[in-house]
Amino acid sequence: MLHGDPHDVMTRWARREVLTARKWRTDRSRHIRENPGVLLRSDEIGQHRPMRTISIETPVGVALAHLSPVDTPRGALVLGHGAGGGIGAPDLVAVSGAAHDAGFTVILVEQPYRVAGRRAPPRPPSLDAAWTTVIDHLRLDELGPLEGRPLVVGGRSSGARVACRTAAAVGATRVLCLAFPLQPPRRNGKPAAPSRSSELDQVTVPVLVLQGDHDPFGTPPAAASRTVVIVAGDHSLKSGLAAVAAATRTWLTDAAGGVAPQGDAARVDAIFP
Repeated sequence: MLHGDPHDVMTRWARREVLTARKWRTDRSRHIRENPGVLLRSDEIGQHRPMRTISIETPVGVALAHLSPVDTPRGALVLGHGAGGGIGAPDLVAVSGAAHDAGFTVILVEQPYRVAGRRAPPRPPSLDAAWTTVIDHLRLDELGPLEGRPLVVGGRSSGARVACRTAAAVGATRVLCLAFPLQPPRRNGKPAAPSRSSELDQVTVPVLVLQGDHDPFGTPPAAASRTVVIVAGDHSLKSGLAAVAAATRTWLTDAAGGVAPQGDAARVDAIFP
């Protein structure tokens, strides 16, 4: 039985649940840091393949890299999460599966602030420093056999911005952007926020942008080396996961110099003529 004002009781209950979840995440992260190479359960992040998790020291704290290899890799796809989300986001899960189908090893990166249990991201220089450090470590210790094969970087929302800003620095061959946050929605009584189009424009390698047709952040324009695919849905891309996976599979197959299976090509022939 609940005693006291119902609103106060529910507020205390909600606060306790948040603190419990935060403690679980902190304890889990500490366990992984203290036991490098631990296998993360697939159900913890929504994946369906076993993953090996490694901790990586960066200038702004410990990051986690979750590696899901394929038997004969044709390339590697490194993905970052959104600002307040995690690596279990539905679009990241869908893209990871598509990448495996295309023969790519997948690495999902958790930024240090999320490993530490915080939701609010730091400034871009800190995000970029952690990301480049992680990829440098992966190149040195994990991705050696992939030399000469495609290194595709990307992520959803904030993670896509990080991948664009650092593509040249890490030597990426392609960039995959899920729900690129082109321009924050305008708030009443406030001037419009600046566009982030310059972050996309500075990428010199091929870019695939997968954007929801009702994304409040808008839609980036296509360009000479940038393909923009519109799918059903908002910023989460949850309504268009099948199209997201199909487009990713075909694009990555092309990146590896192969030919997409006929079924996939038929589903996205209007996107990649």
